[in-house]
Amino acid sequence: MATHQRRHPSVAAELEGTLLISGDLFPYFLLVALEAGGPLRAAVLLAAYPVAALLGVALPDDDLAVRVMTFVSTAGLSVADVAAVARATLPRFFLADLSDAAFRAFARRDAAERYVVTRLPTAMVEPFVREYVAEGARVVGAELRVVGGRFTGAAVNGDRSLGALQAVLGRGRRVIDVGLCSGDGAAKRQPAFMKICQERHVVSTPEKAPAAPLPRSEYLRPLIFHDGRLVGRPDPLACLAVALWLPLGAALAVTRILIAFLPYSVGLLLAAATGFQIRAHLGGAPPRWRGGTLYACNHRTLLDPAVLSTVVHRKVTAVTYSLSGLSEMIAPIPTVRLTRDRGRDRVIMQSVLAGGDLAVCPEGTTCREPYLLRFSPLFAEIAGEVTPVAVRAGGAMFHGTTVRGYKGMDSFFFLMNPAPWYHLQLLDPVPSSSAAADGDGGGDGGGESSRDVANRVQRAIGDALGFECTALTRRDNNEQPLALIQLALSAWQHGNLNPVDYLGHDPVRMYLDLNLYGL
Repeated sequence: MATHQRRHPSVAAELEGTLLISGDLFPYFLLVALEAGGPLRAAVLLAAYPVAALLGVALPDDDLAVRVMTFVSTAGLSVADVAAVARATLPRFFLADLSDAAFRAFARRDAAERYVVTRLPTAMVEPFVREYVAEGARVVGAELRVVGGRFTGAAVNGDRSLGALQAVLGRGRRVIDVGLCSGDGAAKRQPAFMKICQERHVVSTPEKAPAAPLPRSEYLRPLIFHDGRLVGRPDPLACLAVALWLPLGAALAVTRILIAFLPYSVGLLLAAATGFQIRAHLGGAPPRWRGGTLYACNHRTLLDPAVLSTVVHRKVTAVTYSLSGLSEMIAPIPTVRLTRDRGRDRVIMQSVLAGGDLAVCPEGTTCREPYLLRFSPLFAEIAGEVTPVAVRAGGAMFHGTTVRGYKGMDSFFFLMNPAPWYHLQLLDPVPSSSAAADGDGGGDGGGESSRDVANRVQRAIGDALGFECTALTRRDNNEQPLALIQLALSAWQHGNLNPVDYLGHDPVRMYLDLNLYGL
């Protein structure tokens, strides 16, 4: 079939309303305003949106609302902050709205050149298009002015469709072979860039034939890591609902935190009364090893060990590499800091385990999607048996984890959800006596190494949850900050700008980041 298909050297597609099912751009501007600018900027955008939308309808300027939203959401923000949101937050929302039919129509074209035309700023769209739509595709949209490493909120190019695409094509070429857009086929409904397309294909709108989003299994690459506090798509009404919920949610979060300090049986009942659902499948009673039980959990939020302690009705000590002072203060269970020195950490964990139960999260960082990161093998070297704990957690409004935000508020945001939930399953203990006997994990030739045990625990949890096991680590979760640091250093070496200004961090934070990534 492919041999009879006509080759099209170039294809251009409209992003909003064609590749994306919805043509509403407000949610993406809101995400940039909230994640890169903060709650106050997001509130200003939410207040300005109705006025801008009404003016856009009353006046002949169709792009007025877009220009207002662009200015409010990006003016004064650093390039690095917007780039981080575009790479780590926006793709999840774009993918959830990516049209299956339009994506396949765009991807199956045997084209040497691909263009995605959008009314959004290119800085917001390029990471998504190049990673999840078509590798090597060029984004044609508004180019924002940059002064001193920060956006001014104004676009360099006034024409966001036809003129921008012609500028990208250059003077020697004025024609695109195939153009894809939404609408009913009428010229007045088609974007201006379709005028220079030899073939014009119109994708049916949701009103005529409901469009289905692209299945997760068909993504160009799996979505494993993403950031951002909001769970749902931030449409204007959804944002208003979140804003109205915040005062009650804050009071509810404080109440749930206080309940965690009550006796276990009472705490479970009162937590359920506030809408916090906790379910557990305990199986058989886990055997104790030299005084305590070692639990290995997949990591969903900071509350994993606390919820585990509640369901087993015993104090369980949690180990952590870095925990904010606020999180330590509100923790209802003991916490112990590790040092990232393998020998010292092994001694610390063994001493804690000798006096009671110990919970570890070998992934080293949280993962929101149905994947398990690689399990660090250290936990398999400190006890003869490990009890795997399969953990699921979620909420309808806020994520309880963040990469760029203030981590001290992670548990607070999770508990602000109207009905957060936790499901735990204690699995059969996995023996690791040979790994415990051999400190370096190499084994004595008669049993599994600590890494083999860690992989077996990972597979057991993955099978119980239906999650895919990966070899990714917490460093992969921090890939975006690393890329920004490298970009800043490159710019510094070429004398273009100060890396501290580019990253938006102070020199101490810059120094810590450089040491963290070994640069």
